[in-house]
Amino acid sequence: MSTADADVTVPDTPGPDGRPGELTTGRVARVGDIEVRRLLPLRHRRSVGAWCFVDHYGPTSVDGVAGMQVPPHPHIGLQTVTWLLDGNVLHRDSLGSEQMIRPGQLNLMTAGRGIAHSEESPDEHDPRLHGVQLWLALPEAQRQVPPAFEHHPELPSAGLAGFEITVFAGSLAGAQSPATVFSPVVGARLHAGRDTRAQLGLDPGFEHVIFMVTGTGEAAGTALAPGSLLYLPPGRDQVTLAAAGGAGLFLLGGTPLNQPVVMWWNFVGTTPEDIIDAARDWSQGGRFGEIPGYQGKPLPAPSLDAVRLRR
Repeated sequence: MSTADADVTVPDTPGPDGRPGELTTGRVARVGDIEVRRLLPLRHRRSVGAWCFVDHYGPTSVDGVAGMQVPPHPHIGLQTVTWLLDGNVLHRDSLGSEQMIRPGQLNLMTAGRGIAHSEESPDEHDPRLHGVQLWLALPEAQRQVPPAFEHHPELPSAGLAGFEITVFAGSLAGAQSPATVFSPVVGARLHAGRDTRAQLGLDPGFEHVIFMVTGTGEAAGTALAPGSLLYLPPGRDQVTLAAAGGAGLFLLGGTPLNQPVVMWWNFVGTTPEDIIDAARDWSQGGRFGEIPGYQGKPLPAPSLDAVRLRR
């Protein structure tokens, strides 16, 4: 999938440290037959903490159609975080993992030096599909770790005023996720059971982003709706959140990555050579392995302009 973006930045009101946040509007992209809102990366910001990719898709009807159909494709240098709000998706990978994911469950795949996987709506799938796909860039010291896969059917939660908070990465509001991560990060979904407003404590050493997936709300005095992303710089130890009953939002954050992030197609590297080598290896076969049980051909890599990538 392409990581190009088109965004508009609007200054937010200053935070308690006097520094403003930013409200950006993602662009619409397509992954197979599914339309997605691509919120990160941005032209001026490649990552927020280690989070380097945010796709929000749906809600959409997949009743009577194939739904999500993403053939085998490779990854390096990242972790993929799959989270569903509605529907079901079958994950297969070159480690031999085969896992159905459902709402409220976490699929976490560590690509490390290289892995391939597929994502598809099963033949008997739910009629609606709604979810997010997130990537975490691996720190340089862990970029070559062996590939791995985790599925967490249950995750810790916490309550805050009318919000129910589910923590899928790091810790927040006293809840700690069991998911394996390689840098200081936080990832959480907040659901408003009723119209509510609350002060959420933050790690002031983290930068954060907040985005809505359903309904309407506001963060730090800025109105939010699906399709926009609010960035909050380090230095804040809390943020005011408000949401209408039934609304849902995500909070992502972490310490600034402080390393180059080179992204192309499904690869995350720190140099153009990382990407060039991975594209060659995917075309030649061997490095990424094969996916047992998948019926169909893998995705070919798009054409790579090495000169432009180096620039």
